[in-house]
Amino acid sequence: MTNRLADLLSRRPYLLADGATGSNLFEMGLVSGDAPELWNVDHPDRIRLLHQRFVDAGADLILTNTFGGTRYRLKLHSAENRVRELNRAAAQLARSVADASGREVLVAGSIGPTGEIMQPLGPLSFEDARAAFAEQAAALAEGGADVMWIETLSSREEVEAAIAGAESTGLPVVSTLSFDTNGRTMMSLTPAELAGIAQQHHLAACGSNCGVGPAELVASVLNLSAAADPSMVIVAKANCGIPQYVNGAIRYDGTPELMASYVHLAIDAGARIIGGCCGTSPEHLAAMRRALDAHVPGPRPDAAVLESTLGQISTGARAQLGGNLDRAAGSASGAAPRTRRSRRTP
Repeated sequence: MTNRLADLLSRRPYLLADGATGSNLFEMGLVSGDAPELWNVDHPDRIRLLHQRFVDAGADLILTNTFGGTRYRLKLHSAENRVRELNRAAAQLARSVADASGREVLVAGSIGPTGEIMQPLGPLSFEDARAAFAEQAAALAEGGADVMWIETLSSREEVEAAIAGAESTGLPVVSTLSFDTNGRTMMSLTPAELAGIAQQHHLAACGSNCGVGPAELVASVLNLSAAADPSMVIVAKANCGIPQYVNGAIRYDGTPELMASYVHLAIDAGARIIGGCCGTSPEHLAAMRRALDAHVPGPRPDAAVLESTLGQISTGARAQLGGNLDRAAGSASGAAPRTRRSRRTP
């Protein structure tokens, strides 16, 4: 099958992925506890509108509204027998927006965690997980997805089951994990370990998404790029700042200016696909597009640059990174320091 992701990356130095799905759908009326995936058939106009807003903001790649699209997650909403219907519909919605854009926009089939604990710690077997991921992936491919995009998983067992399921489509596979303030996933995987998994399974790209905030995510990208093969395509998809509870709702404090600065730092840390996760609106993404188009390559950022520009890095992340941040500064000694907000405007 044609690898449209590799083809586009061969012609572009960087790609802009879209922003948040869930937090933007809440702004459009989704109620906490409801399944966003049901909106693919109940409110297709709203899903199409969100995709359109991200494409209008400059996204080169949009993710389908299928993060909870496995039968295990859909079972929570008595929809476990609607995997094919809901995932295919989601991919078709994204495909229709991408194809009408007048330019090349890729559709990534979002595959999130099952929510189950895998053996040996829990009851879910590798084969059952693989089958569930393959079922979802087949429907996404049928609906027109260009790439399988595995995101926010945390255990090696589930990541490898998801890769095995997604590979059954013959489409390129991407995997991004969410790293916390200890520099590890909830099930203790490190960015360096993800690099090893990506190389072993010949993934099209790997990276980090969600997490704590842009500073921590760029730190994980630095660690990942230090461990990965130089040819590996790395993804950065950070939350829009830090979440805060305001007037009964979760809000993210990241401004368009902050997310523009994050784009520059993520690229210099080694990322080639950059987007936003929770809290990232089309307005944020438009600023990120301008930053990406205006990017001037610079040295790998050090800890001081990350903290002065994006926010504090946790002690745990520093320790897990094993000094990669500070060593990067030493390798770039003699380079003029860069004050990004004064040099580049979004």
